[in-house]
Amino acid sequence: METVINGLLKQFEDGKLTRRQLIQSLALAAAAASPAATAGAQTASTIPAASAPPAFKTVWLDHISYAVTDYRKSTAFYRDLMGWEIRNDNGKNQCTMKIGDIGEIIIRNRREPDAAAPAAQTPPAPITGVINHVSYGIDNWNTEAVKSELERRGLKPRPDMVGDNFKSFHVKDLDGWDLQISNKTKG
Repeated sequence: METVINGLLKQFEDGKLTRRQLIQSLALAAAAASPAATAGAQTASTIPAASAPPAFKTVWLDHISYAVTDYRKSTAFYRDLMGWEIRNDNGKNQCTMKIGDIGEIIIRNRREPDAAAPAAQTPPAPITGVINHVSYGIDNWNTEAVKSELERRGLKPRPDMVGDNFKSFHVKDLDGWDLQISNKTKG
């Protein structure tokens, strides 16, 4: 996995990949390397059933990364708000979801430091960069209807309209993550 990541980073640095292509490639590599993907086993989902049809249909992936407090609650949140399909829930700490026809995402619980690890173990490298939000384009954009739906769900949409074509709202997900929902600006 490290070799794949280093190769992708090198292609990005050399200008052979855009930022979007880099992040999508990293997300797909993570999905392929996950224990759920390599085991090939499907377990019964522990995510509660939907209470209503999804509010939106996601049609493209802009950028992504997820480590959450409670993967079950976060999985249900994104399924119910964005219409993502549960592909594989390991029942313990992670779920792989299909995002329309654009790819998959793994939502997993944050890993806490291992208190039982020997003190002589080399500490992990410090994190020097963070993706600060995720943006998803949805179909059938109607600014007032999207705002009303987000408010109905108790979210506090913050408009982020750039130029004449790009329309979006930012909201916080269950972990306080900045989720941006936008009109479909990509083919």
